[in-house]
Amino acid sequence: MNGIQQGTNLFKKVNIAFFAAGFNTFAILYCMQPLLPEFSKIFSITPAEASLSLSLTTVVLAISMLFFGSISEVWGRKPIMVYSMFISSFLCILTAFSPSFEILLIYRVLIGVTLAGLPSIAMAYLSEEMDPKSLGKAMGLYISGNATGAVFGRVFTGVITDYFSWQIAILGVGLIGFIATMYFQRSLPDSKFFKPRLLNLRSLSNSLIDHLKDPMLLALFFIGFLLLGSNVALFNYVGYLLMSEPFSYSHATIGWLFLIYLIGVVSSTINAKLVRSYGKEKMLVSYFTLAIVGTVCTAIPHIIGILLGLSIFIFGFFGAHAIASSWVGQRATHDKAQASSLYLFLYYFGSSVGGTVAGFFWSRYEWHGVIGMVVIFLMIGFALVASLQYMQKNHVVLKQQWHSYK
Repeated sequence: MNGIQQGTNLFKKVNIAFFAAGFNTFAILYCMQPLLPEFSKIFSITPAEASLSLSLTTVVLAISMLFFGSISEVWGRKPIMVYSMFISSFLCILTAFSPSFEILLIYRVLIGVTLAGLPSIAMAYLSEEMDPKSLGKAMGLYISGNATGAVFGRVFTGVITDYFSWQIAILGVGLIGFIATMYFQRSLPDSKFFKPRLLNLRSLSNSLIDHLKDPMLLALFFIGFLLLGSNVALFNYVGYLLMSEPFSYSHATIGWLFLIYLIGVVSSTINAKLVRSYGKEKMLVSYFTLAIVGTVCTAIPHIIGILLGLSIFIFGFFGAHAIASSWVGQRATHDKAQASSLYLFLYYFGSSVGGTVAGFFWSRYEWHGVIGMVVIFLMIGFALVASLQYMQKNHVVLKQQWHSYK
């Protein structure tokens, strides 16, 4: 088949559409994070209760992606993605008018469901429609949109809340989401290589199990789990570090720390060129090495050392995520949306596990405990990368064994 090739006008059009889609999705997802102290004050709730406005959305998102991947195999890719973005933007606007925190949480749970329709299908669409040689570049641009949206959502709501109110901030994110949705709907062409199937739950569940039986896909799934688990662990607790002595920074100052995520835009977009030059396996090793080095650098008791370490970590994190996510689409020979959904399910589930487990390390050993836990996560990921290298070199033998097993 001849997919969309890099350098064509259609390639640029599709990539801008997916950049807008990723931007919209992750702005809506993460726009709550800087508002947690505001919620505690306005609704008279504890910080733990306020955090549910983000954590509940993420958990529901992870679970829902498993179902949307399967549904899209029947109903198609583009329609579900468009409806997902439209309904999520509408719910975001409704959230701004929440009369109580309980109502706000209901909207956020619903947003977790509807947001899942984009990330669970985007990678499958790109894997099917893009020329294999152009897929890495396209995936990197999509992920850079995710990173930009995540940063924008945090910074925008924080700044607007200071000048106006949290309601105006969330309303603004929802309206921007509508604009992004309309552009996405007009710019993205319908699937050319997608082949719909009849809804067969048994067949879909069997294909899901098949993906879990593939040792290479399983390794990639858990690499995603460890990557985001490490990311959330670091950025959840670095704020506690910087608010304590000898730093004593304010909440507003720490909020701007998330601009470091923009480094992920650079990492994701140049990743395809590096992969073409050195190969997926070598670059994945390099990115994990950078992530480990960056994590260790944050142990330096100076703000420059901490910022440098976080920057190095983020560069490695987004590069590794871009490779692992695109590799899933290439490795899966059937039901690509389901394979992508499984990757993203463990990716976001890793966020919950990493953030929670790191809390115990923080309580016992403070920042050095968090660093130790993250290094352990990344070293396990490093071992999984080594297993991928082994399986890639012995793919013929593994393929023969796999067919014998089946």
